[in-house]
Amino acid sequence: MMKRLLRIAPFLLLVACGGSKKTVETPVVTPVEQRPSWVGARPSSDGYYTGIGMANKSRPDVLETAKKNALNDLASEISVRVEGNSLLYTLDRKNQFDESFTGTIKTTSNEQLEGFELVDSWENATEYWTYYRLSKAEHARIKAEKKAGAIRNALDLHARSRQSIGNGDLRTAFDQELRALLAMKEYWGENDAVELDGRQVQLVNELYADLQKLTSQVRLTALPERAELSYENGFKRELLVSAAYANGGGLRDLGQLPLFITYPGTGGKVTELKNTDTEGRARTTVQRVDPGSKLQEVLVKLHLDELISRELDRALVGALLASLTAPEVHVPIVMRMPRVFMRSKETNLGQPVGDAGVASVVREELTTKGFRFVEREGEADLVLDLSANTRQGGESNGFFTAFVDVTYTFRDRKTQEVVFEGGKQGVKGVQLTYEKAGLESFKKAIPDIRKELVPGIMNAFN
Repeated sequence: MMKRLLRIAPFLLLVACGGSKKTVETPVVTPVEQRPSWVGARPSSDGYYTGIGMANKSRPDVLETAKKNALNDLASEISVRVEGNSLLYTLDRKNQFDESFTGTIKTTSNEQLEGFELVDSWENATEYWTYYRLSKAEHARIKAEKKAGAIRNALDLHARSRQSIGNGDLRTAFDQELRALLAMKEYWGENDAVELDGRQVQLVNELYADLQKLTSQVRLTALPERAELSYENGFKRELLVSAAYANGGGLRDLGQLPLFITYPGTGGKVTELKNTDTEGRARTTVQRVDPGSKLQEVLVKLHLDELISRELDRALVGALLASLTAPEVHVPIVMRMPRVFMRSKETNLGQPVGDAGVASVVREELTTKGFRFVEREGEADLVLDLSANTRQGGESNGFFTAFVDVTYTFRDRKTQEVVFEGGKQGVKGVQLTYEKAGLESFKKAIPDIRKELVPGIMNAFN
């Protein structure tokens, strides 16, 4: 027992002595992140385009985002030089494209990149990095191959367009020529010399010029050359519009051509969309024309928007076609308003009202719109009978109420048939006396009568 205690004693002594000393802690060494050189410094190569992309691991689509960023980076290295004789250069100088359009065309999108390869990737706890490259020689080969295919496609569509316009089908010809131009969209800023009809031409410029020619050589005519509207023809006139294509000194009828027709109507601008028939003709009836409109004409024009297929990028195509000439024809409208003989009877509580009534306003409104008043009934086209009378409505707290009833009837002088009739019933006026309340009711009725009078008469003929 004593021997065992002696053996333990030195150990206890050491523990006892050690308790009086400070504990020395060994520091924990954190290893430095070994980032690849391409993460910190962009690789440079004469033979490759390089793309580096990073995405935060907090994103659910971290791999796709890193790849997208890398390809964006790679695409930015591929310079695009806009040639001075290219279509894009011309459109830019004419300010026809805003930055969003030119940027779309000039920049090579990721979806168009081919032949790239993944070189390396790296990640830590929070980031994911990826490194792509694209052989410059391979890129040039693929681009040349794609451009040759685009040229073949464009030339084929161009040839079809010429055949279609030769058959008088401008709608199809325009669509084919436009698609030919869009087939070359990636190369609008480049030289693209080809041989066409025995000539060396810049293909895109040639396609654009032919697209302009397709619309500028459309000829529109209208018969009659003036649309005369009168009481005798019921303020209606049919117009016959003809469309033809001028080529080589001759004219060819254009069937199924979309036309936009507009003129001022009593209810606002009248707009019609018409297609020509197989003989290149379209008919429209001009009616319900607003006689008070400042611009008295029918406008007929080629409806360019209807020539664009719905599946095409309409914003891009719209900007592209902004300089195209849309042929149009203007047909003056000559309105010969009817002669009117008016018979009126207006009283306020049984007493004549004179110029304070509705009759003077009706005469003024119709005269302003071109109607002619005559003094003898036998000279008139229309006879207007107008009646306006007020009645008492009662008194309350010192205020008196009166109501006016207005009726008017337009009849054909020869047939005595009613052409148009209207009026207002029970329009209320409130004032300090019955007489003043009656006059107030006349004032309240006048705005509505002004508003409905001329449109009602004009619409009655249609």
